[in-house]
Amino acid sequence: MKTTALALLLAVPQIVFSQAATQPARQESLKQEIRLGYDRGLAFLKSKQNAETGQWGDAEPVAFTALAITSILLAPERKPTDPIPAEVEKGIAFILKNVQPDGGIYVKARANYNTSLALTALMLAPSKEREPILIAARRFIIGQQNDHDEKGKLDNPNDGGIGYGTPKPNNPAHADLSNTHFALEALYYAQALLADKGDAAKDEPQLNYSAAIQFVKNCQNLPESNKAAWVSTDAKDKGGFIYSPGETRGEEAKGPDGKVALRSYGSISYAGLLSFIYAGLGKDDANVKAVLQWLNENYSLNENPGMGAKGLYYYYHTMAKALSIAGTDFLKTKDGKVIDWRADLAGKLLSLQTGDGSWTNAEGRWMESDSTLATTYMLMALARIHATM
Repeated sequence: MKTTALALLLAVPQIVFSQAATQPARQESLKQEIRLGYDRGLAFLKSKQNAETGQWGDAEPVAFTALAITSILLAPERKPTDPIPAEVEKGIAFILKNVQPDGGIYVKARANYNTSLALTALMLAPSKEREPILIAARRFIIGQQNDHDEKGKLDNPNDGGIGYGTPKPNNPAHADLSNTHFALEALYYAQALLADKGDAAKDEPQLNYSAAIQFVKNCQNLPESNKAAWVSTDAKDKGGFIYSPGETRGEEAKGPDGKVALRSYGSISYAGLLSFIYAGLGKDDANVKAVLQWLNENYSLNENPGMGAKGLYYYYHTMAKALSIAGTDFLKTKDGKVIDWRADLAGKLLSLQTGDGSWTNAEGRWMESDSTLATTYMLMALARIHATM
């Protein structure tokens, strides 16, 4: 498994988008500001590690630890040949203590969420000794894919999607776009595990990517490909995404005919774009074009479009990741303004950094008032920006 942290950061599904354009000597002063801000953020993050257990956070310790490890390993000045930092080794040891008999990596709940983030982090610190654990985690994530009703048929809008984790007995399985995109990302990077396995790789299970793509489309506000009753006919929503088929974390709108439509919102629309990329859709696909159009027209750094301050830091993180991977250098707003989103977003993130090097969202939805979580989101966003400037 000859893969480096930097190689994984810049890994782009080549059948989808070209590599994010590199512009020589572009905004060197801003890049220096990013590095300085990153160093301060890392110092804060390292100070929050539990010295005894090696973990970060208590609410979701596997996930938070994985995000912290990823943030450290993606530091702008870190070289692929650099040794693994001691705090990362301790964090990895904590993650490995939570490997479950079913192959997942979690404590008790939200098995897919934790396993996907853990697998992505561990892929940044290649180790031959850990490969069996990583392959088992890959199999576990694949096993989380939904197939309701008649097996093998896409006869339920949640088919092909993935939720937080294995449901309890007698509870319906859950699928949503956020968890699906985390799973697709982990599986994309985990392809490296099979690269040198030869014929043995053929025996490994594969995700049903056609079903996954259909699930993602089932979350998209696009009447041409999604005939569900909740789909908005308002041009303002066209191409964007909601959380899950028929379920939103954003707004609802009632039309003159009494029909309730679910409005598109920013963070989940970037998750939708990422899902399409990791599942193998090309940039000429109509659904991909539609979400890119929505993201251009709804560009904002003052809010998570359609959500206000809720999930704002997750929004910044998914924006940086999706646009970097998609090779997008500029966005064009509804009024025709051309935005250098990297410079714009980097400046915004650095302006939000507090005196101790951390970030915190005053709107605490989805644990973003936790400075450890918010800081990992911002560091990973800055890492993507810096690497592709």
